[in-house]
Amino acid sequence: LILPGETDTTILQDMVQRFDRDAGAAGLSVASAAALGMTPYQVITVASIVEKEGYIVKNMPDVARVIYNRLSTDTALQMDSTVLYALGQDGGAVTAQDLKLQSPYNTYLTKGLTPTPICMPSPDALAAAVHPPPGGWRYFVLVKKDGTLAFSDTFAEQLANEQLAKSRGLP
Repeated sequence: LILPGETDTTILQDMVQRFDRDAGAAGLSVASAAALGMTPYQVITVASIVEKEGYIVKNMPDVARVIYNRLSTDTALQMDSTVLYALGQDGGAVTAQDLKLQSPYNTYLTKGLTPTPICMPSPDALAAAVHPPPGGWRYFVLVKKDGTLAFSDTFAEQLANEQLAKSRGLP
């Protein structure tokens, strides 16, 4: 909530304080990040991708696990949200041409995390990034119109989930 008469400085200070409070409540610290093999800034970057890819709260922990699993095996993240960020878009379809974009934010062409967060992560996305569940998932796809994602360990399982999504009229 921005009140009349608030200065830019006041608004920015309030935003930083709120983020610090949310990050602390999620358990983000140097130690918790190190336990994940990350810096706190990297965990925030993961959380930002979780925010955009997970979309709804129930997906976020498993999306975080997919990201960490891909990073640990030096596999490109291949996240549409990062390409959209590079294009200056917030949502929408990613085309084959978009995937060719030369950018450090195109995680189809560049391995590892993006150089910066791609959005301000919510408290739920921060918590998911700090406390990902155990699991072997490396892939996910939208399978229900309510935003539910299906997660899989193998590419064969991912292809089956993609067929399921297609049979339900999902992109």
